[in-house]
Amino acid sequence: MSVSLNSAAVTFAKKLIKDGKIKNDSGHWGQHNPDASDENAYLKKHEMDEYAGWHLGLDKSKGEDTKGRYKFPFGDFKTVHRDGLIAAKERAAQQGYADIEKAADELLGLLEKAAK
Repeated sequence: MSVSLNSAAVTFAKKLIKDGKIKNDSGHWGQHNPDASDENAYLKKHEMDEYAGWHLGLDKSKGEDTKGRYKFPFGDFKTVHRDGLIAAKERAAQQGYADIEKAADELLGLLEKAAK
């Protein structure tokens, strides 16, 4: 799989955190992670590049206009979730994507600092 860091998503997440659009949740990401129907509803009102902004990874082996191209979600299309960043960091580490793991860790630190 040719997954790389989505630097535009990192920039977007930093802006959201700076603007206070965060959830410092400690639950399980599965409780907050948008499901397929949430994703489809979002895409009815937004462009694919906006959808991409909510994902730290890009799978360039998938078509640009497919949801499958975008990996490692970190928010619910409104806010950055602490548990989403933790999940992204852990999955990136397990799958060997050090750049995505590092970016998720940096964003997690920024979120936790902003939540104080």
